[in-house]
Amino acid sequence: MKLNTIKPAAGAKKARTRVGRGIGSGLGKTAGRGHKGQHARKGGYHKVGFEGGQMPIQRRLPKRGFTSQQALTRAELTLSKLEKMKATEIDLATLIAEGVVRRDTLTAKVVKSGSITRAITLKGVLVTKGAREAITAAGGSIAE
Repeated sequence: MKLNTIKPAAGAKKARTRVGRGIGSGLGKTAGRGHKGQHARKGGYHKVGFEGGQMPIQRRLPKRGFTSQQALTRAELTLSKLEKMKATEIDLATLIAEGVVRRDTLTAKVVKSGSITRAITLKGVLVTKGAREAITAAGGSIAE
């Protein structure tokens, strides 16, 4: 192989479509822009969501719901997540270190979902009534 013989593969290089270059090109006269109207003109532009003066859909439909800012700093844990953790003494710092909850979490609560078989000690973590019973039944304890 010589450097002066290297060529791109057949069909790899496609010529740019040149519009408005006569009837024979297939895109002469209106150059694929259709007849009249905003898009046929030079500089024809409208902002996203503009519907030609009609009330846009994002303004016709009512607003619904919101994103709770408290939900971003509170986490819900299941018993099965605690079961998978390596640590036996669990507090908020341990949960963050093991990647069970987000780093910006301020409070965590354990709910009774799944099961736990090993003894763990919870410190500074909220616990539901059912989860409390399951943890104590497994030999664990909850420090307030």
